[in-house]
Amino acid sequence: MTEHETQPTAPRDRAHGGTGDDVVRDTAGQDTVQDNGAQVSRGSETAGAPEAAIPELVIISGMSGAGRSTAAKCLEDLGWFVVDNLPPALIPTMVELGARSQGNVARIAVVVDVRGRRFFDNLRESLADLEAKNVTRRIVFLESSDEALVRRFESVRRPHPLQGDGRIVDGIAAERELLRELRGDADLVIDTSSLNVHELRAKMDAQFAGEEEPELRATVMSFGFKYGLPVDADLVADMRFLPNPHWVPELRPYTGLNEEVAAYVFNQPGAKEFLDRYAELLRLIAAGYRREGKRYVTIAIGCTGGKHRSVAVSEKLAARLAAEGVETVVVHRDMGRE
Repeated sequence: MTEHETQPTAPRDRAHGGTGDDVVRDTAGQDTVQDNGAQVSRGSETAGAPEAAIPELVIISGMSGAGRSTAAKCLEDLGWFVVDNLPPALIPTMVELGARSQGNVARIAVVVDVRGRRFFDNLRESLADLEAKNVTRRIVFLESSDEALVRRFESVRRPHPLQGDGRIVDGIAAERELLRELRGDADLVIDTSSLNVHELRAKMDAQFAGEEEPELRATVMSFGFKYGLPVDADLVADMRFLPNPHWVPELRPYTGLNEEVAAYVFNQPGAKEFLDRYAELLRLIAAGYRREGKRYVTIAIGCTGGKHRSVAVSEKLAARLAAEGVETVVVHRDMGRE
């Protein structure tokens, strides 16, 4: 896992990094934020009594070794009440206790994973119970590649919880199958394959720090196709239809954050037209996401190496989204790998 730099888009700082750096930028120049707890009347209260506030609920799950503990610790530092490895059947009870706390427990995060074993099967029933009680919950799923997970388990010399008498890869495969449906239901998927602890904390801070919840949060991620597609991308656009600044000697050493490189990219036929039409398409998609209650979207912009074209376009696109009221974070996944 590698390091990154977190810096706001304005003022524009020169961003760089070592091999596999993610450069994360908040286009609004501030942390992202979350909503206040909804209000609900409890049947046990007398007429005219104050309504009990249902706590916000975040369920953290994902692959073993992908960073669940780090994500939970980040929320704890942000003031959330965090419960690790709570049996899923007890989640509704925890929310009810939080509602009785007179506002002292306004935000609850629960870590659910395969360590719960037989309890994990009860998660679907608990989620249905929460929905029936009009409890708003969000699921954060921590993902990582098989290669990264194997390296992490080998580095700490610990077995995978599900490998039994087999190999680490056998446990990883079994866990992926067990979590497949939950991953599909997740509101936010974070791929930690190339992230270190600090980078993961930066992503969690960007999503959960603050006081108010925006309608939609977007991560615009530049990447290089030669390093593979981002596994957590909701939408993917290919910038390889534009001439590559790599073949311009005076531009090759720089990145898409450089003004000369960005000017070269957007002076090419079709570049500005793509930006205009893709931004219009995203407005349509964003409206649909809001109607469906989806709060997070990851937009991946790719080119060959993830250094020039995808970076320049990602910056411009993120600025467009931010100007339209979408809270946006820019991540340059592969910038600096060459």
